[in-house]
Amino acid sequence: MQTWQQQLQQAFKTPQALLTYLEIPNVATSICPTSHDQFMTKVPMSFAKRMQKNNLNDPLLKQVLPITAEQKHFSDYVVDPLQEKQFNHIPGLLHKYHGRILITLTGTCAINCRYCFRRHFDYQNNNIGQAKWQNIFDYIQQNSDIEEVILSGGDPLMVPDNTLHKFTEKLAQLNQIKTLRIHTRLPIVLPARIDDSFVHWTKQQPFKLVIVVHSNHPNEINDEVALAMQRLSNITLLNQSVLLKEINDAPSILATLSRKLFAINILPYYLHQLDKVQGTQHFAVTDQQALQIHQQLQALLPGYLVPRLVKEIPGEKNKTILLR
Repeated sequence: MQTWQQQLQQAFKTPQALLTYLEIPNVATSICPTSHDQFMTKVPMSFAKRMQKNNLNDPLLKQVLPITAEQKHFSDYVVDPLQEKQFNHIPGLLHKYHGRILITLTGTCAINCRYCFRRHFDYQNNNIGQAKWQNIFDYIQQNSDIEEVILSGGDPLMVPDNTLHKFTEKLAQLNQIKTLRIHTRLPIVLPARIDDSFVHWTKQQPFKLVIVVHSNHPNEINDEVALAMQRLSNITLLNQSVLLKEINDAPSILATLSRKLFAINILPYYLHQLDKVQGTQHFAVTDQQALQIHQQLQALLPGYLVPRLVKEIPGEKNKTILLR
């Protein structure tokens, strides 16, 4: 059986290769080489297998295929939609919200989602490496109100387990840290990442451990994902989705997603409005449409399965919950 690293090496790295596997002729697409060059295509085979062949409108494919619409520029779609640069106090660290910091442990992902709000992020100057970890630990100690560390990226589970172990071993020396949260798409797109070594690492952690996965569509949840999640039964598991036009912008789709997530012990957490990053406007759903969808979703599900509809407003000290 292949390791997750081996599977990652064999991921599709061009839109042409992915479309060939899916038996979709290039002439039938609006594929854009420029969009690919600006933000490289990357799709693990595990995720590609969940796409319907010969279907250009497959909801999983549409999340990862570079198209010409990305080249349209609108004045309100910018490279830093959340104005994160002002919170990037030291390389690799974002301090936006009270009591918690976000660490960009790596700039790479297992899959490159076309709607990614950090597709233009300055990862080169935020590549902390082990040599710069101490700067982060010093910052935490200088801010005694910080109780939670969020590992993000990129995707923090792209780093090897021995690196995770070294980082958290040092982090555990700071008694003020009570919660470690990991934001990751790997358990969904590359469930082989949840291997024996990683499970062992989770059981060693002295913190309250929270893993927030990222799934947008019920077709992303298969038996392979379910088995991986069963291995994390000792952890608080949450999901965040992005509301995406013509992908999951229907109450029935979101309700099915919530039910499938709950069946594998993941609680729906956030349904995000799209962050207005340059090149993503074709995914946008208006706030009014989002509120209507969310209201209809509430009628289909018990309250504990309804994710909170939120958007990020630059400069605000918390996510904004959208209400009618």
